Amino acid sequence: MVDRTQESRNKHSLRDERGSAAVEITMVAPVLVAFILVVIFGGRLVLARQAVQSAAFDAARAASLARTQPEARASAARIAASTLANQKLPCATTRVVADTTGFTKPVGTPATVTVRVVCEVPVADLGLPGIGGTLTVEDAAVSALDQFRERK
Repeated sequence: MVDRTQESRNKHSLRDERGSAAVEITMVAPVLVAFILVVIFGGRLVLARQAVQSAAFDAARAASLARTQPEARASAARIAASTLANQKLPCATTRVVADTTGFTKPVGTPATVTVRVVCEVPVADLGLPGIGGTLTVEDAAVSALDQFRERK
C-alpha cells in the first residue's frame, strides 16, 4: 500500500521551494559581477604594465643610439609615445624621463642611458569600489652607449 501521508509531505515540500532559485541568483549575482570586474581590472593592469615596460625598453634603446643628450631625450619621448600608441594603451598622462648623464663620460668609458616611463591608466570606468580615477604604472629601462662612438 502507498502511504498517502508521505506522498502529501513530498508535494508540500516541493511547493515550499518555489521561487528559491530566483532568491539564490539575486544573492549570487552581485558577487559574480564583482568577480568579473576584478578579473577585468587585473587584465587591464597586466596589459598596462607590459605596454609601459615595452615603451621604456624601446625608448632607452632609441636614446642610446642618439648622438647628443637633447637628441636622446627627444628620441626617447617620441619612441615611448609611439610604442604606447601602438600598444593601444590609453594613458591619461604620460611622463618620459631620460637620464642622459652617460653622454658626459669620455669615449672609451662604459656609459648607459636610463629611461623611466610613467603612465596614468584610467580605471574609473570599471566602477570598482575603492579604485577610482587612474592607476599609475611605471617602469624603467637601461641601455648601454657605444663605448667607442663620439658623444656630445
